[in-house]
Amino acid sequence: MMNDMMTGFDLLQPTDLSSALDLLSRHGADAWPLAGGYDSFDWFKNRGKQPAVVIDLEGIEELRGVREGGPGPDGDRGVTIGAMTTLAAVEADPLIRSRYALLAAAAAQVASPQIRNAGTIGGNVCQDTRCWYYRYGMTCYRAGGNTCYAGAPGAMNREHAIFGADRCVAVTPSDVAPALVALDAEMIVRNARRETVVPAAEFFMPPGVDITRMTVLGERDLLTAIRVPGRWAGADFHFEKVADRKTWDFALVSVAAAVRVNGGVIEDARIVAGAVQCVPRRMTAVEDLVRGRPRDEETAEMAGELAVRGADPLDYNHFKIPLLGNLVKRAVRATS
Repeated sequence: MMNDMMTGFDLLQPTDLSSALDLLSRHGADAWPLAGGYDSFDWFKNRGKQPAVVIDLEGIEELRGVREGGPGPDGDRGVTIGAMTTLAAVEADPLIRSRYALLAAAAAQVASPQIRNAGTIGGNVCQDTRCWYYRYGMTCYRAGGNTCYAGAPGAMNREHAIFGADRCVAVTPSDVAPALVALDAEMIVRNARRETVVPAAEFFMPPGVDITRMTVLGERDLLTAIRVPGRWAGADFHFEKVADRKTWDFALVSVAAAVRVNGGVIEDARIVAGAVQCVPRRMTAVEDLVRGRPRDEETAEMAGELAVRGADPLDYNHFKIPLLGNLVKRAVRATS
């Protein structure tokens, strides 16, 4: 259970990416890569995670900044974002604000201004789940046990999943993750041997595949950059997050949408929900429904109804169903 005390560890501070990857390779499961640190230190105290080595990435300049150019034929309109770029820098960057306002809006909703000035986009997408039972040391499925405490009758599960539960009902806590999935972003993962490009939609790990991880990152892997292609640059964007407090809180439900409209008709769309499933939930059925239809109230109503079909709420999160439906309606009928 929660002990509010950290054990000792060696702090290593590489100044280049090659050295950091080498340290991860050598120390493996004993190492913990540190970005902004706001999530890491809580885990060291609350859950008793005890790395022997902490690799501080703060001094690696090549992991910072927003650069023009992304993957594919639209690369000239895309951007590449270093994983150690702060959320405040993502929110304020002129390239992102002009071409990918969806991502800027999502970054602006993370926690508080103080945290966004130090927290990084890479750290935000790589967070472990916020489930109270798991975080405070209960031996649930995700922690190697044989039960899900949050899924039990009467449990504290107001913040948990209404879709896709597979033993674990926790949700991904990242605010920027739904926006990255909606933008068809690519995650650049490196280790000492190779570089791998992973679509954002495949970066987050379903519990049915590996319940011990929230992302595809292995012990020796490091997320080094995020590439956003030019395909959705300048589209109509909508991001909305509902939380108990305006700042310093995690989403109860969020929706990120990118929509292409021509003559009042929806040509294409990406609609992704956060905090309703263990991974960002891309709603492909809703996208198929709205594609080719007018962007009007009737289409929005149909989209909202379809978005919640198949939801399986827990004791205390039934409210997420109408909340998600309404957020999807608003995203579909939004004009900016």
